Amino acid sequence: MDTAAVILKAPGQIALDRVTLIEPTAADIVVEISHSGISTGTEKLFWSGEMPPFPGMGYPLVPGYEATGEVVEAGPDANIPVGARVFVPGASCYEGAHGLFGGSARRIVTAASRVTRIDSGLGASGALLALAATARHAMAGPDKTAPDLIVGHGVLGRLLARLTIAAGCPAPTVWEIDPERMSGASGYEVTTPDADTRRDYRAIYDASGQGALLNDFVGRLTRGGEVVLAGFYTQPLSFAFPPAFMKEARFRIAAEWAPDDMIATRSLVESGTLRLDDLITHTMAASDASEAYRTAFGDPACLKMILDWKGAS
Repeated sequence: MDTAAVILKAPGQIALDRVTLIEPTAADIVVEISHSGISTGTEKLFWSGEMPPFPGMGYPLVPGYEATGEVVEAGPDANIPVGARVFVPGASCYEGAHGLFGGSARRIVTAASRVTRIDSGLGASGALLALAATARHAMAGPDKTAPDLIVGHGVLGRLLARLTIAAGCPAPTVWEIDPERMSGASGYEVTTPDADTRRDYRAIYDASGQGALLNDFVGRLTRGGEVVLAGFYTQPLSFAFPPAFMKEARFRIAAEWAPDDMIATRSLVESGTLRLDDLITHTMAASDASEAYRTAFGDPACLKMILDWKGAS
């Protein structure tokens, strides 16, 4: 069995091609993908060649860890039936290509235990569940403080702001320096760092991935405040110790989502409490994958690019 898939053959070399799928086991399902998202964080680093050594990485690579589709085959030990709509967090199911992410293909093979059943009414926005669950993971838990300052008004920053409000916490301030990303706020304020005079933030969440800003964040904290690193950072991070010492600053790294984050996020989305569809600004056919990736990585007006796999085989 083979399928159409996005293949990143080397940094900067990406195209739609065909790849052979592994044989499904008794506990596996085959999913026909309808939509997949393009990550402007980790996937961009593979595309640019800037990704530090990471387990399972290598070229050629099938990217994509944000996909949604319909189960078309199910093994006898799979607990998800044919016809179910699912979110797929990527797959490693290809012969001759790395599947570190592996969701950007027309068909994928994966263990049924890895996917999440979702409401078919979510459509393309179902592909954003992983990013929303990652935002929730950064915030949720008894030892965590919701953000009162979020740095970056991309998709992750917007999700952090929406989840803060959904949790009943005070509306956060959001910093953004790109004029094209200043709009789109609902219930919270977006401003530039220069226009913000506050120096008493309890929890600053960085969704920009700009590690060089750590000293700026420390200067904006109240005593005992926390900086949460919610982006992905390719370079070693450092900060001046004396200001952090005076503030008794704390630093926390937020990793990827866990299963309970996905369950809680799905509930928020399906109840209408958390909206995702308006975060999709661009949609292109999978056959135009090369152009889609260039747009996603190079156009600041592109918050989220979705590949439409209908028509691919």
